[in-house]
Amino acid sequence: MKRAPQASSDGEEKPKLAEARMINVFATVKEKSSGKLVKDLTQDDFALDEEGKPQTIKFFEAQTAGPLSLGMLVDTSFQQSRSLADIRTNGTKFIDQVLRDQDKGFVIHFDKDIELLQDFTNSHDKLGRAMDLLQPAQPQQQQTQQQGGNYPGGGYPGGGYPGGGYPGGGRRYPQQGGGYRRGVAKIDDAILLASDELMSKQQGQKAIILFGDGVDSGSKTTLFEALTAAQKADTTIHTVLIADDAAGGYGSPGYGGMGRRGGRMPMPGGSEGPDGKKILQQIAEETGGSFSSVGSFHHLDKVFAELQDELRSQYNIGYIPDPLSEVGLFRHIHLTAKLKKKDLVVQVRSGYYVR
Repeated sequence: MKRAPQASSDGEEKPKLAEARMINVFATVKEKSSGKLVKDLTQDDFALDEEGKPQTIKFFEAQTAGPLSLGMLVDTSFQQSRSLADIRTNGTKFIDQVLRDQDKGFVIHFDKDIELLQDFTNSHDKLGRAMDLLQPAQPQQQQTQQQGGNYPGGGYPGGGYPGGGYPGGGRRYPQQGGGYRRGVAKIDDAILLASDELMSKQQGQKAIILFGDGVDSGSKTTLFEALTAAQKADTTIHTVLIADDAAGGYGSPGYGGMGRRGGRMPMPGGSEGPDGKKILQQIAEETGGSFSSVGSFHHLDKVFAELQDELRSQYNIGYIPDPLSEVGLFRHIHLTAKLKKKDLVVQVRSGYYVR
């Protein structure tokens, strides 16, 4: 929460400065050449700076053991049709394996609507039932012809959040337009909602796993606003690029997809659309998460195994910055790790918002 500026003796308002508090960053370290996780580093192996100023590490924990808040954020638009069965099966196994008694998770799907299928819970059964509810939206052409561009009741059957749409707001994003083969996928809105309404209220290690092709359509939120919400909620986002050939997504011959030709997906009128892979990589990089791509040689079960190992192999590093920053400002952090004879890559969020 942003505090009101204080007035000086001469009547001018001065910005509110932050009080001293520990900043915690969760970091993953990998060998650059092999991508193998490095799990045996000590506090002395790390160097940390904020806005170029070296910081003293006050807290260090290897192999993160604290409670985990985990969110599953799944694109259920038409172009993801063939991937959803695999996500349901392997995602449920992943939840059973990674979540301990002190951990909790939630499940959100997004297409033309955003729906909370299961709020935070430590019940594996409830989370598994929520994963079973992941179903593909109809193609926009069919929606327009059969249902006027929406489901009965203004969205997916089940109503989403209490009151529909966002918690307390009763809002639900209606479908925009129609007739184009590609389904609506409101990625940015979904990230904002998950971060602002759910993760911001949690403490400790927080991670979202985002599945989709990275192409947003229909969001009222910008990518910058979505990433800002994730940063303010101290949430890491791991992204998984899934390209569904059958539904006309990436990798489809008809769309010149990334999976086979490395190009971008054409949009109506012949113009090039956004590069979903680069967007998912940006989301992961700026929040300190990993990026994975599901394909012929890298299946989803392997991706889940890698994510499970990564979530349990993070370093929790804490420091107390100089309390001279204005509340609301973004502060850049830079964390490096060194190990003799090895070139290491550190995954860590790009910074934090002062509060």
